Amino acid sequence: MIIDTHCHLDDLRYQDDLDEVLGRAKEAGIASMIIPGADIADLKRAIALCEHYDHLWFAAGVHPYHHAVFDEPTLRDALSHPKCVAVGECGLDHYRLPEDKEERAHEKRRQKEVFIAQIALAREFKKPLIVHIRDASADAKEILLEYDAKEVGGVLHCFNADEQLLSLAKQGFYFGIGGVLTFKNAKKLVSVLPKIPLDRLLFETDAPYLTPEPFRGSRNEPAYTALVVAKAAELLDCDPSELAKRSTANALRLFGAIIQPPSTEE
Repeated sequence: MIIDTHCHLDDLRYQDDLDEVLGRAKEAGIASMIIPGADIADLKRAIALCEHYDHLWFAAGVHPYHHAVFDEPTLRDALSHPKCVAVGECGLDHYRLPEDKEERAHEKRRQKEVFIAQIALAREFKKPLIVHIRDASADAKEILLEYDAKEVGGVLHCFNADEQLLSLAKQGFYFGIGGVLTFKNAKKLVSVLPKIPLDRLLFETDAPYLTPEPFRGSRNEPAYTALVVAKAAELLDCDPSELAKRSTANALRLFGAIIQPPSTEE
């Protein structure tokens, strides 16, 4: 079985055919899925979905783009939910910073404050982090080390192939690999993939975004995690089923055996 460790099934693009999407995921061998938190406004829907479907789990957090709506009491309530397995996605994203110098500094400062606050919540609730890093590798790494994120560990979602982050494997962090691996311009990620320890490798879709080939340009969905596993196995010259087993064991180690689907045995 494969676990899609990052898919936004609370996105409204799934509201009309979610059962069909989950059916295709099952057929592709995707046993469990984790819905990451990005915006406080979406938490209720994510929780409702996880309460309805046994094999769905969620994380509670605020994406750096949504730092203005960071609401600690709401996150605390969500983190206490039995189907909440992580804090995030949280982190730093300096890709679209304002051009104005003062506004830019304020944005970076606020992203940092909200990231640190969520690391503190993760340590308090003893849950791993789902970390989003874009154009901010050095700053994010410094924060993770300074604020003892190693106490809970986590996953670098949609790993950006920045080799300076590989040392975080020794700090309890895993590396989430998604559809970008199948892109023709993913040369950096392809070259870095063999340097990731196999016991720190996770697979994800980031659905509905970053759809892998040959479906790039259409809505992504959890079933396509199998395509990412197949591509990784090809690049690593190993058996896809064995790689899937390794990644599943990694996911269970990080997020806890709680995310295993209920047994279908009588």
